[in-house]
Amino acid sequence: MTTESDMAPAPLRAADFSLDFPFSLGRPVAIAGFRTLCADFVVEEELGFTPEGGGEHLYLHIRKENQNTRWVAKLLAEYFAVEEQAVGYSGLKDRHAITSQWFSIHLPGAENPLPLPIVEGCEILASSRHPRKLRPGTHLRNHFEIRLRDVSGSSRQEIDARLEAIVVNGVPNYFGEQRFGIDGGNLREVEKILAQRQPRFKGRRGGLYLSAARSWLFNQVLAARVLDNSWRAAQAATDDSAATQADGPLWGRGRSQVDAELAAREADILAPWQHWCHGLEHSGLKQERRPLALMPGNLQWRWEGSDLILQFSLPPGCYATAVLRELAVLTVPEAMV
Repeated sequence: MTTESDMAPAPLRAADFSLDFPFSLGRPVAIAGFRTLCADFVVEEELGFTPEGGGEHLYLHIRKENQNTRWVAKLLAEYFAVEEQAVGYSGLKDRHAITSQWFSIHLPGAENPLPLPIVEGCEILASSRHPRKLRPGTHLRNHFEIRLRDVSGSSRQEIDARLEAIVVNGVPNYFGEQRFGIDGGNLREVEKILAQRQPRFKGRRGGLYLSAARSWLFNQVLAARVLDNSWRAAQAATDDSAATQADGPLWGRGRSQVDAELAAREADILAPWQHWCHGLEHSGLKQERRPLALMPGNLQWRWEGSDLILQFSLPPGCYATAVLRELAVLTVPEAMV
């Protein structure tokens, strides 16, 4: 007789969490040093609106070097003597970089708190007031300037040709490796939680694991679509809607937002991960969709000796490494890992 334990999924091994996802343009054509210095990776957040100058939330535009977004938010909460939940930001920015982004602090009735905080490795560029808290994904885009050092492996002409192909075709919109933790550690934590009799994702770390699980399932669908070269195919128009860009699932509760044929295809791809899908459905997340293709905005590049400097912009939630991986194998100094 088959028991419930007989039907439980077999424990996953580390090898099951390979982050070597398929490439759309073939293997990378170059090898390059990446983030040798913080100044090699510069990110400028474009908010997309101007703070109104009044309201309960103090907005601070902060440039930071080698500082984690959550850590800066924690220090701001301590300085202004508020709960961490009272500090908002629109996106997490890389630590080993020079980044500028906006933070909001809920400070009703304190129109001009002085002095403003001094945080190591940070510079306050501007301050203002706004009626609403900053929330994830509310900014317009991120602008990147990235220096790849000592680029080798192919001729400059071949590397330029690969960049031209990225301009024309875009890249698969994979979630970056940083979403999954060091050596995929967040994914192993997800598996541990889902193996419990009553799995629960608790607190901020639980939210981190939920995001990792959702991102992993999306990457599985995208990887399959890259392999059959359908990742850029638009979904056909229907009587109720116009043709749309191909997208993939951010798993959660609710009816699938795609037609029966595509829903069945995605279910088949995710069949080995049904216990993850089930866990996400019962975690409170609602089903959403994410584009499969990523088009870097205004991608430009120049050479300085053997270094290649890239400039481009990306929407919120998209990863510069998704662009770079189609170009080069990146070598990162141990101190920056």
